[in-house]
Amino acid sequence: MPGRQKAVAKIDSSYVKQYDAYVERQKKKKKRLYRRLMLFSLLMVVMIASLTVYHFKQRTLLAEKQEQYEQLENKMTSLKEEEKDLKEEVQLLQDEEYVLEIARTNYFFSKEGELIFKLPEENPSY
Repeated sequence: MPGRQKAVAKIDSSYVKQYDAYVERQKKKKKRLYRRLMLFSLLMVVMIASLTVYHFKQRTLLAEKQEQYEQLENKMTSLKEEEKDLKEEVQLLQDEEYVLEIARTNYFFSKEGELIFKLPEENPSY
């Protein structure tokens, strides 16, 4: 008969009262333990989530910095090549024969008694 309660009388002694108090304390301890574990679990989930987000932000930042570094490396290489070419040209421009040859080719200067005829070219030499 499911609707009926059992009518068992409880012994009213000091031992039973102590035991009931002990059982109640154990229930409260267990409840506090579950609360602490839930709080600790929640804190750990929040901490792990924030560390994960931070990690991925750092990875994207690192990737951007590496890409920027590679671009700057390429630019530096091209600038060093350009510097090398310009230094070479400066050395050549210090040679008087080279300067005279450029003047004759580009600006049609001639030596004394020399006639210059310009022939049409598709690609000029300069």
